[in-house]
Amino acid sequence: MAESPGSSRGRFVMAGNPGSGGQRFVVVGNPGSRRVALFAAAVRAAGLPPAHVLPWRDVLTGTIAIPTHALVRIDSPGDDPHVDTLLRGHFAHPPHRVNGTGPWYQAFTTALRRLAEVVAGTPRTHLLNDPTEVALMLDKRKCHAHLSQAGLPLPPAITSLPDAAPTIRRRAHTGGNDDGSGGFDALRARLSAVGWSRVFVKPAHGSSASGVVALSVRGDRVEAVSSAAVSSVGLVNSLRVRTYRGGDAVAVVDRVCADPVHVEKWFPKASWRNRTIDMRVVVVAGRATHAVVRASRHPMTNLHLGGERVDVAELRAVVGATKWRQWLDTCEGVAARFPKSLMVGVDLLLGVGWGRHVVGEVNCFGDLLPGLAGLPDGPAPGMDTYEAQVAACMT
Repeated sequence: MAESPGSSRGRFVMAGNPGSGGQRFVVVGNPGSRRVALFAAAVRAAGLPPAHVLPWRDVLTGTIAIPTHALVRIDSPGDDPHVDTLLRGHFAHPPHRVNGTGPWYQAFTTALRRLAEVVAGTPRTHLLNDPTEVALMLDKRKCHAHLSQAGLPLPPAITSLPDAAPTIRRRAHTGGNDDGSGGFDALRARLSAVGWSRVFVKPAHGSSASGVVALSVRGDRVEAVSSAAVSSVGLVNSLRVRTYRGGDAVAVVDRVCADPVHVEKWFPKASWRNRTIDMRVVVVAGRATHAVVRASRHPMTNLHLGGERVDVAELRAVVGATKWRQWLDTCEGVAARFPKSLMVGVDLLLGVGWGRHVVGEVNCFGDLLPGLAGLPDGPAPGMDTYEAQVAACMT
């Protein structure tokens, strides 16, 4: 677990402060994106030289030019159709397609390795998030095992299932009959073996709840809740959470399992005013700086899927200072497992009656929370998530 708030554990130590000796920030991202714009604004607000933007398009096509004396921030490659095509190939079309996370991960981690090599060969230039740790956070199966080894609280998981692609092809040709291997059938067999009836099925390399299915299997009754919509090309993301039943639910799970998946036992979450809640905590330089509590009538609480922010101060008053500190300690403990990453976003699932909590996700790009001020008693009061990271580099 993390140490007390006053501890120096986890402080992020850089070779030099930006602005001193000509050092500046470099952001590997998509020009014009909100993420890049918000970080650039934080750099300007600190009175530092303008951040240099290295486009993901250039990195993915082999053009990596980084200035010397730089602190390099790796940001999300999302929200650029051309970049998505470079990463996922034909899976990028139509836009918002769910499948193709396997090829995306392979292409992205290859680009991260090339970027790391260039940074290593550039004088007085340092990465603010380590590519190996980024790759680990982007693989839910490996990340779960990594945190489990540290004794952090996690939901039990199933991480290995047969390839579902043959099942999908057989069902397409036989009208639904197959030999019971791969996809939903393999998952149902595993659930029966471990005695689970409710799970979350997650694309192993997915993000933003893309393709996530809250699955319930009780005998012949199958129900799947997901924001994914079935189309002629597979699954596409939508902004509406749907409930599928019977054969429709089986089809959704089959299509999700066409990519590598991570399966977790359903953790009963606490409710707040008749809505399910969980929490995203941003940890900067080893310390919890920001927290947002998300509430929804659906199993997925993501804000872009209709989740709403809950007043953090009100929740803290209800659960008490000791419980609140335990939650932050767990999140700081997660970040301690990624010591070369300046920022880590942790999704914390809060149990019914506040008795338990588990780590639901770890996010290497989990700081896009516009307008969220730092915790008043934390190390970055009043700052947004990007200002907190710039400040940490100047300490």
